[in-house]
Amino acid sequence: YQRRVHGENETLAPPLLSAMAKTLRTESGEILKFKSPAEFFADNKNIAGFDNPGKSLYTTVREFVENSLDATEAIGVLPEISIKIEEIQKSSFNSLIGLKNRERVNISLYEQAETAKERKAREVREEKERVRLEKLAATGAEDPQAGKKPVGAPGKSRKDTTYYRITVQDNGGGMPYDAIPDMLGRVLAGTKYGVRQTRGKFGLGAKMALIWSKMSTGLPIDIRSAQQRQDFVSVYKLDIDIHRNCPNVIAASKEPNPSGWHGTTMSVIIEGNWTSYRAKVLSYLRALAVITPYAHFDFRYQSETNDKNTLAIRFARRTDYMPPPARTVKHYPSSINLLLIKDLISETKCKTLQEFLSTELAAITRSKAAALIDELGPGFSNNTAPSHLTQEQLVRLIDLLRSALFDPPDGSCLSPAGEYNLRLGIIKELRPDMVATYQEPTRVFEGHPFVVECGVSVGGANVKPGVNVYRFANRIPLLFEGGSDVATRTANRKISWTQYKMRANQDKIGVFVSLVSTKIPFKGTGKEYIGDDATEIADAVKHAIQMCCLQLKSKIAVLQALKDKRERRKNLFKYIPNVSRAIMGLLDVFAGKRTRGEAAAEQSQAKRARVGDIATSTMTTATMVHPEDVVPLVHSNAISEAILARKLTDHVELYDAELAMEFVTSKGGESQNLFIAPMQVEPLTMISGAHFNLGLMPKAFLQPHE
Repeated sequence: YQRRVHGENETLAPPLLSAMAKTLRTESGEILKFKSPAEFFADNKNIAGFDNPGKSLYTTVREFVENSLDATEAIGVLPEISIKIEEIQKSSFNSLIGLKNRERVNISLYEQAETAKERKAREVREEKERVRLEKLAATGAEDPQAGKKPVGAPGKSRKDTTYYRITVQDNGGGMPYDAIPDMLGRVLAGTKYGVRQTRGKFGLGAKMALIWSKMSTGLPIDIRSAQQRQDFVSVYKLDIDIHRNCPNVIAASKEPNPSGWHGTTMSVIIEGNWTSYRAKVLSYLRALAVITPYAHFDFRYQSETNDKNTLAIRFARRTDYMPPPARTVKHYPSSINLLLIKDLISETKCKTLQEFLSTELAAITRSKAAALIDELGPGFSNNTAPSHLTQEQLVRLIDLLRSALFDPPDGSCLSPAGEYNLRLGIIKELRPDMVATYQEPTRVFEGHPFVVECGVSVGGANVKPGVNVYRFANRIPLLFEGGSDVATRTANRKISWTQYKMRANQDKIGVFVSLVSTKIPFKGTGKEYIGDDATEIADAVKHAIQMCCLQLKSKIAVLQALKDKRERRKNLFKYIPNVSRAIMGLLDVFAGKRTRGEAAAEQSQAKRARVGDIATSTMTTATMVHPEDVVPLVHSNAISEAILARKLTDHVELYDAELAMEFVTSKGGESQNLFIAPMQVEPLTMISGAHFNLGLMPKAFLQPHE
């Protein structure tokens, strides 16, 4: 903590800030106060997704799980993550903190004031209920509403608080013993700063869960962590000093680790609302299983009051292929601003401007740096010291860096899920009839590289008819404010689904859009959606969806042709018995076995008048056949109704086979490698024995998971 005094920096200890708040005043006499980062986010917790108890429960689960994924991916270990939510009723919570339950004495203190209008409505309801009960008593019938909440009974109020213990365990790399307090007890302290794709960025996450716990329950967080090949387990119980933004260690110890376990277990008790956010938590885990099919999640919800509400779900791993980790890279030239370049200059060891540009920035070689310096004009040279540049010269340099053309970034700072993993995730969780995926090349938005991945599926389990959009940012599912997101707006407004033989209102269409970048351009403080005003991103999303639709279009056309073929066969087979009967009746007339009137009378007894008309017209046409050719066969029973039916069936089969051969010949036998059909296996089984187009996969993908 520093302040500027007479042109010099003066360092202040955190406790002095509170003293300054008491002494520093403005001219109007108002006290000048200072807030720590922890205080700011405690006062504005909605920024971090802690709007209410239900949303706080969801966000806590999300932050813990994403920390676990980061920890496992950092050491290249397939994630094994368990999530447990335990319900704790108010009475149990009071016992946990040592508070005795006390019966209410003055009930009027707890009742909400009732207006005259509300009282009148309640009296009307109570009168109707009284009349209903009297009628039931008179008839002796059983009350169908027995056991339900009585009319006029108060619902659950904000005071009827429920608490939850959230525990998440992973098999990641763990945390160093001495670093645990700062990593979990100091807001804005983290390891994810830098130019690379990360799930988190600002050092909030678990700290906000701890702040919410402190606000709602006052209880600390419990941590158990062990690093690889570490012979002890770090055990901490800590909370956070909100005013000083520093950890408060309540207990710390080291326990033996004979099993060699590594990973982290975090447990916290918070106020929450499972009932309202149950669907969101489960949707989040399902979407996470789509984008990370290489992870294994075990989820369990334990109800304290009703075992029927207990829930256990397993999201099994489908592949052992993990995306390569993102590397930290240098800043791209067009992302530089005045503050950033000053920071780079203050930290660099480069002595010359040419060396500084080619060393500290990406996509700039020494020759490119020399050309840029020449373009800057007088006052600049290759040997100019970066620290000697004036404010005006820095502005001139930034303008040039933003307007000059540079090679596109290589994308090594990004770690997209990949088409293979995205496809597997969609198949595993949705089991669609067909699916197509596409990954855009690396593009740049405001100096930050980004990649858009997309998948489009048709059909599937638990998918509503219509266009269902699933959004991801840096491989994190986005569940809120979807209507304003670029993916939703593009799928609903800019894609002509009928052009690709899909019906947007009837077919079960799933659109999966994943954006990864070193800086996601979120809109709003909640960071739940990406605006469509970013033209580069909107164009990439639209193009990716269109490429997926093009892959599916030809497949849908083939399926539609097969459907039409099956319908035609069905219709032809339906008429074969009637046609055979009509022809045989005509032949019997020719052979003298029946008169024409008898044959016509038999035809009139057909099930449908329409079929009878067809039979009669068939008889009329059949009179052109020469009787002498078929009469002997009829008399010898070489022609019968059954034989005619079989011959007609064979003819229909032969006709369909000829049409199929003609269709294949017209396609020229071309290979269609753009689509991999879904695997016909159970949703939680592995990929062994699956049917893939092996020509589309690297050799590393072809090994079945045991």
